[in-house]
Amino acid sequence: MKVTIVGAGNVGATCADVISYRGIASEVVLLDIKEGFAEGKAMDIMQCASNTGFNTRVSGVTNDYSKTANSNVVVITSGIPRKPGMTREELIGINAGIVKGVAENVLKYSPEAIIVVVSNPMDTMTYLTLKATGLPRNRVIGMGGALDSSRFKYFLSKALDKPITDIQGMVIGGHGDTTMIPLTRLASYNGSPVGDFLAADVLEQVAADTMVGGATLTKLLGTSAWYAPGASVAYLVDSILNDQKKMIACSVFLEGECGQEDICLGVPCIIGANGLEEIVDIALNDEEKAKLAKSADAVRAMNADLKEVLV
Repeated sequence: MKVTIVGAGNVGATCADVISYRGIASEVVLLDIKEGFAEGKAMDIMQCASNTGFNTRVSGVTNDYSKTANSNVVVITSGIPRKPGMTREELIGINAGIVKGVAENVLKYSPEAIIVVVSNPMDTMTYLTLKATGLPRNRVIGMGGALDSSRFKYFLSKALDKPITDIQGMVIGGHGDTTMIPLTRLASYNGSPVGDFLAADVLEQVAADTMVGGATLTKLLGTSAWYAPGASVAYLVDSILNDQKKMIACSVFLEGECGQEDICLGVPCIIGANGLEEIVDIALNDEEKAKLAKSADAVRAMNADLKEVLV
């Protein structure tokens, strides 16, 4: 199985590293526009092989899409990362043109590939990719919910003082500081609702911390995070390539599900060999439904800025 990652920056390189270390794919191609950058990252990763024992072949190329031919999955991380004080939404004008061009180029050489979009604002870039390429919705997936959910579980584990591996939780809605919806009511610790262990005000703080999880790291690091985002992409790619059919919150095109149409938004999905295989209809209460509708309105407002790019 072959994976191409477009954008060899921190997130892309970390994704390649995790995929290689875990043996998720037999081949990974890193592509970047900066001369020698992807080649250097690939070489650095490959020089870990003898010490970590992986057999994945990792190569890097400078803007040569022919080397990405016959990829099963293409991950798009291209675009500028957030800087302190910058929202994901502010990136739209810069990253829209980049993502559209990348999607068109990779499909010339891998017409059957499933595309995973990471570039921000992720929901809008996923929508752009779907509309610009005309691909069926199962083959264009936005990675945001997997990352947001991992952050949610991290904050829950801190509040509970329990292992993160014993905790289940999901974040739906837009992949933005004000649009994501941590489902605290449905989160659990070894099968028991977390509300049985944590007071309401603590759960509210967990949700608040989750929503600004990315911004918090950007402020601390001076740029966007990369370890958790890269690992989250690899987790999603693993479910596709190995047909694991995991339930993962992903941004996908909705056709009436959750009361929404003509929008890419984070919802619970079954991810397998065909990409999006099913949208899971979980039982949201009225408050959660209202939050999801508000989140969708905010994402649609950003999508309106794509008119010129999609002409």
